Amino acid sequence: MNTLAGKHLVLGLSGGIACYKAAELCRALVKAGASVQVVMTEAAEHFMTAVTMQALSGRAVYTSQWDAREANNMAHINLSREADAIVVAPASADFLAKLLHGRADDLLSLMCLARPIESVPLLVAPAMNREMWANPATQRNVAQLKVDGVHVLDVGQGDQACGETGDGRMLEAAEILEDLQAFFAPQLLAGKAVLVTAGPTYEAIDPVRGITNLSSGKMGFAIARAARQAGAEVTVIAGPVSLATPRGVRRIDVRSAQDMFNAVQAQVAQSQIFIATAAVADWRPDTQADQKIKKDGSGQTPQLAFIENPDILASVAQSDRAQNGALFCVGFAAESHDLLAHATAKRLRKQVPLLVGNIGPSTFGQDDNALLLVDAKGATELPRASKQDLADDLIAEIARRL
Repeated sequence: MNTLAGKHLVLGLSGGIACYKAAELCRALVKAGASVQVVMTEAAEHFMTAVTMQALSGRAVYTSQWDAREANNMAHINLSREADAIVVAPASADFLAKLLHGRADDLLSLMCLARPIESVPLLVAPAMNREMWANPATQRNVAQLKVDGVHVLDVGQGDQACGETGDGRMLEAAEILEDLQAFFAPQLLAGKAVLVTAGPTYEAIDPVRGITNLSSGKMGFAIARAARQAGAEVTVIAGPVSLATPRGVRRIDVRSAQDMFNAVQAQVAQSQIFIATAAVADWRPDTQADQKIKKDGSGQTPQLAFIENPDILASVAQSDRAQNGALFCVGFAAESHDLLAHATAKRLRKQVPLLVGNIGPSTFGQDDNALLLVDAKGATELPRASKQDLADDLIAEIARRL
């Protein structure tokens, strides 16, 4: 779901070295389908030129409240009335203080003060030195701005331009973009806690070998991201995958099916929705060698015996909370053939209200997928699309059923 498509945003830049990130953010917003009107303070022009921002936004940049281009000389009124939101990135410590006290001595602060509060939200991305961020004055200002209805984004942590390291740097453009996507998304799962399993599991044979599968975890991570954008508090329990954690999602890394089972049991009591996307190994070797099993030249292969892993989805779906409706469970079935028959049988066997089927070999590792939603009434196909689009559709479907 591209919630920024068709939105008109005012992107405000106050003074700070993080202005270079605003250029990347502007480009990302335009690429996402938003129109962007850039407004810069005098201090911002010391770090970034208006020419650069004009080229990236495709619009003339405003820098002065006395701009003669406006026939009524009221840029602060005209520009704010046209906006779906005002986003200030970077927002310096000085600019946050201005907002708090209602000062309006430049076009950007004047516009923020004059905006219709009920229809034009204000979002700010703080950017400053770690000591400035930690200063009690700044923290008081941020706390009061939140009370006043300003949406204050998080700050990043890491190396700063001054050579110090700590909290206070502005979020990266991609992080701000994701926060904006979530801000405009319908909050279909607001107040809900969602637990998602994702990726494969790995069942060790010896210290260097094991049994796993080709699941990349991309579908599960896309679902976690979609649930978070829908307003949920999301935890993803991930098998061994090399994927970045979706912004705002809590992540627990596990390795084996037993590890995943234990993690789910520890977390599911706090959840209202459980989505079992992970491709969990059905079996594991009954013993794990302490050292690498070596070839001895005899041509004899090691004899492996297997035991069944715990059934994570069934154990949760058949729990008292799931059976009495306090926990909504969604299962996944990755099949190689006869998808409808296998998915239908699995839904009944696991006792889940909704089972999502897909053909594993055609989706593992890919960025797109096709899904089959199976419930007590029958089956519905979701045609092939990006995994993120399918995740958005699935979350909307879950919200509708709740």
